[in-house]
Amino acid sequence: MAKYLLLKHYRGAPASVNDVPMDQWTPEEVSAHMQYMRDFAARLEGTGEFVDGQALSPEGTFVRYDGEGRPPVTDGPFAETKDLIAGWMVIDVETYERALELAGELSAAPGAGGKPIHEWLEVRPFYAEQPTATE
Repeated sequence: MAKYLLLKHYRGAPASVNDVPMDQWTPEEVSAHMQYMRDFAARLEGTGEFVDGQALSPEGTFVRYDGEGRPPVTDGPFAETKDLIAGWMVIDVETYERALELAGELSAAPGAGGKPIHEWLEVRPFYAEQPTATE
């Protein structure tokens, strides 16, 4: 099994087919979208492929270390940034092809008008240590 991160973007990915921002959806459209996401996660829990997932707020802060004994440096929020992550899901699947298949299904979540968004999802494998040969 290999873990993959599926990233949903507010902005930064290529435009989706149904490219109406969520803040312009009706409450019913938002509810339908969230229910699709919950149902998708529940189905993957049943197959043992779901690890975790969360929606993210558009606001955030960048933080970095600024030296021993000094407070961290912060900057933000950066809601106006080009790349903005809307949420993520971690899956644990047998193959890369299965990760792509599931990302494609997740891309079909409904949006404005109840029609599939056809949004782009970023599929990122978890970095794993390569086994070392022992003799």
